[in-house]
Amino acid sequence: MRAGPSHLWDALKEASSVVLLILGIMVLWEGAVLVFKPSPIILPAPSALWGEFLAAPSYFLRQALFTLYTTLAGFALAVVLGLALAVGIVHSRLMEKTVYTVLVALNSVPKVALAPLFVIWMGTGIEPKIAIALMLALFSVVIDAVLGLRSVDPDMISLAKASRASTFAILRKIRLPNALPSIFAGLKVAISFALVGAIVGEFVAGSEGLGFAILTAQGQFDTPRVFVCLILLGLLGTALFYVVEAIERLALPWHVSQRSGRAAQH
Repeated sequence: MRAGPSHLWDALKEASSVVLLILGIMVLWEGAVLVFKPSPIILPAPSALWGEFLAAPSYFLRQALFTLYTTLAGFALAVVLGLALAVGIVHSRLMEKTVYTVLVALNSVPKVALAPLFVIWMGTGIEPKIAIALMLALFSVVIDAVLGLRSVDPDMISLAKASRASTFAILRKIRLPNALPSIFAGLKVAISFALVGAIVGEFVAGSEGLGFAILTAQGQFDTPRVFVCLILLGLLGTALFYVVEAIERLALPWHVSQRSGRAAQH
C-alpha cells in the first residue's frame, strides 16, 4: 500500500514533463510565426489560438466534455465486452473459430466505411458515436487479453487442476493476475482508439463534440478554432492515456516494467 503515493508522484512527474514539452513547442511555434509571418488562415500563432479559446471557453469545454463522455462510454463497454470475449475465446474452441475470426475480419475493414451504417441503425444521437468508439477499442482489448490469459506456464495450470481447482478459480487466481500486464497494454491502446472512434462518429453525424466543432470551423475557414479543437483533442488523449497508465502502476507495482522504469528514473 505504501507504493501508491510513489506511483502517483511518478505519474505527476511524467505529466509535468509533457506539459513542459507542450509549452516549449508553443514558444517555438510563436517565434516561427513572428519570423516567417504565414497567413493566419494557414498557420495562426499560439497567441491567436489562446485568444480564440478565451473568447468562448464554455463552448470549447462543452464540446470537449461531450467527446470525453462518448470516449469513456465506448471504452468502458469495450473493456467489459472485450474481457468477456477474451475469456470465452480462451476457454472455447468454438468461440475461437467464430467470434475471434469475425473480430479479425471486422478489424480489417476501414472503420470510417462502417460508421454510416451505425447512423442508419441507431440514428444521429450519441448511441452511434459510442458504438463506433466501442468498435475501434474492442479489438485491442480482446487481442491483448487473449494473449495474456494464454501466457501462463502450463505446469502451473496442470498443478492447479491436479489440486482440483475449478476453472473459475484458475481464471481468477492464476490466469487473470498473469494477464494483467498484457491487458493494461491493450487498454492503453484502446483508450486512444476510443477517442478516435468518438471523433469519427462526430464527423459522420454529429451535432456536438470536438469533431463536430472541427467540421463547423472548417466550413467557415476558421483555422484558429480548428487548431484549438485539435489541441484540446491532443490534451484529452494524452490525459486519458496517462490516467490508464497511473491505474496500471497502482495495480501492478510488482511488475518488472514498473520496477525497471523507476530504476531508470533514479
